[in-house]
Amino acid sequence: MKSELARTTLYVAAALALVIAAAWVEPESYRPEIFSDQGEAFFPQFRDVLAVKAIEVMDYNEAEAVARPLKIEFRKGRYVLASHDGYPAEARDRLAKTAAALLDLKRDVVVSDRFEEHGKYGVIDPLDPKNPSLTGRGKRVTLRNAQGEVLADLVFGQPVKERAGFRYARLPGRKRTYAVKTDADPSARFEDWVEADLLKIATADVRRLTLNIYSIDEAAGRLSNMRRIVVSRGEKDDWKTEPAAGLSRAEIQGMLAALDQLRVVAARPKPPTLAAQLKARQLQMTLDAVMSLRQRGFFLTPDGRLLANEGELIVETNLGLLYNLRFGEIVTGAAEAVAAKPAARASSSENRYLFVTVSARQGADAAEDLARTLDARFADWYYVISGTDFARLRVKK
Repeated sequence: MKSELARTTLYVAAALALVIAAAWVEPESYRPEIFSDQGEAFFPQFRDVLAVKAIEVMDYNEAEAVARPLKIEFRKGRYVLASHDGYPAEARDRLAKTAAALLDLKRDVVVSDRFEEHGKYGVIDPLDPKNPSLTGRGKRVTLRNAQGEVLADLVFGQPVKERAGFRYARLPGRKRTYAVKTDADPSARFEDWVEADLLKIATADVRRLTLNIYSIDEAAGRLSNMRRIVVSRGEKDDWKTEPAAGLSRAEIQGMLAALDQLRVVAARPKPPTLAAQLKARQLQMTLDAVMSLRQRGFFLTPDGRLLANEGELIVETNLGLLYNLRFGEIVTGAAEAVAAKPAARASSSENRYLFVTVSARQGADAAEDLARTLDARFADWYYVISGTDFARLRVKK
């Protein structure tokens, strides 16, 4: 009996020694499964940021319970917002930063292996139709190459509260959630991907502001309540208005500040025929042009004059350029939507259509070529500006 017990003890000791030796030689084979990929790269085959030719960002609006998509593609030598009618994506820094954020991204810390905790970490796929939760959805970012092949695909979740510079993340279709070190916060907002300064007018370059104030009687086809206020820069950078009580100093400074940093929050394409007419500077009363303009609060008179239901602001620069900003209808709901009630008037929180044209001051021949170039740039789009900017620029009734 004793010899058998001794033999058994010897076997157990030998087995224990083998286990210890195996763990010493191959420690990873004895790590818990949940930590099996900790520290590994998410996308080891993705090695070149320049290979990225498409970026998709899918965000989720909890208030409206809808996914908000944004897609950027490389077309004909430039990046455009494919999800927004091909508007130019001019924020190159954001393009590079978004692509680079997924390059060499590592699975730094495994935090959960449970589907039930995806909402807790904010990593529910915004495209997942099987999960009924209206909260806890993350932001999905997908990078593709020129052939449409996926280079990287990840759901970003909430920032990690106890670890600065970390946020939760998960591979779509997988249950495991990680905490990853990254400063990435991919945006699905139109305005974050486009030129930040629409007009590129510096305050110091503004010479004169002309406000054309009027009401449009659509039924009768005529203007009423017509007024004009002219604001001119003096020799000492002071501003004079005609009539004298036209605008306060605070209002003038507010207008100048808005012009200096005017941002476009959305854009809608004009009909090709209308855009072509604008580039040729020969507006015609074709049916598609008239209907498109009217839907957005703009009107074309028989003599070719373009009017706006919220009036106009003409900005004259020292170079002799004349920017005519026409303020149209309210944009309700999503930034791209057309207002359902054209007669409504905006508050400072409501977006507004903006129609931009550029010409040269009479006698400023040197500015004519630049004016035509700028005019062609603005010809393709109805811009949408924020209610806040509109309130500072608006032509008051």
